[in-house]
Amino acid sequence: MNTVRVLIPKGRMFESIARLFADAGFPIMLAERTYRPVIAAPWLDAKIMKAQNVAQLLELGSHDAGFTGWDWIQESGAAVEEIIDLGFDKVRIVAAVPLGQNEESLQSKTITVATEYVNTAEKWLSQAGYTYRILRTYGATEVFPPDDADMIIDNTASGQTLRDNGLKIIATLLESSTRFVASAKALSDPDKRQHIEELSMLFRAVLDGREKVMLEMNVAEEQFASLVAGLPSMRSPTVSPLYDGAGFALKIAVKVSEVPVLIPRLKKLGATDIVEYDLRKVVP
Repeated sequence: MNTVRVLIPKGRMFESIARLFADAGFPIMLAERTYRPVIAAPWLDAKIMKAQNVAQLLELGSHDAGFTGWDWIQESGAAVEEIIDLGFDKVRIVAAVPLGQNEESLQSKTITVATEYVNTAEKWLSQAGYTYRILRTYGATEVFPPDDADMIIDNTASGQTLRDNGLKIIATLLESSTRFVASAKALSDPDKRQHIEELSMLFRAVLDGREKVMLEMNVAEEQFASLVAGLPSMRSPTVSPLYDGAGFALKIAVKVSEVPVLIPRLKKLGATDIVEYDLRKVVP
């Protein structure tokens, strides 16, 4: 069997990815203080690594596929193939300075910039015309200003942590989310490529399923045409006749965001016995 070696990031990304695998049908079991999770698929071999290292390890060819943020792919410059943007852990990489800092004055001196994103920071700072010195950090970057740095370049989801530490955002360098990626070497192997593409299909089905729900309802025959005309649907509704010619039963898959508006509309159009339930996967 051609095993696909997968890297899963530790920390905040792990829970989202573990849930994705479970919803796709491959539960992950990870004992405490271990880095070798067991996935319920004999052709998958997983290892826990820092997100910062995933892209480079894939480029080196020691693993076949993995999960990491777009920010770390850009930071490392590693050549990997993006399979799917999962949309998890959305963050922005931003430049921030202390509140009250005159931004123009930073251009007139050599500034100290604290960051984990050394390559990303150097590229932006050079393009923006700063004279700078990089101070590499290993977490908690926001605590460096104003005593130990004039500026930070860091990731943020809402910006609240920056505000709590007296910082303001002056630029967004890039936007990031979790990506499922693979090495070119793995994709050149037909068996591994097939497994990776099948995983991607299942992941997409899970993500699509999370965005939709199924609505079931009954409708009398005389109201059927007007109700169907008012339905959104992925393609067309599933329709079944009710017993003894009492009307029809309909099923439609709709976006979760549409439900609060749609259910009152369906009632007005004559729908009865409306039932809503979650979808596990949606495969077009």
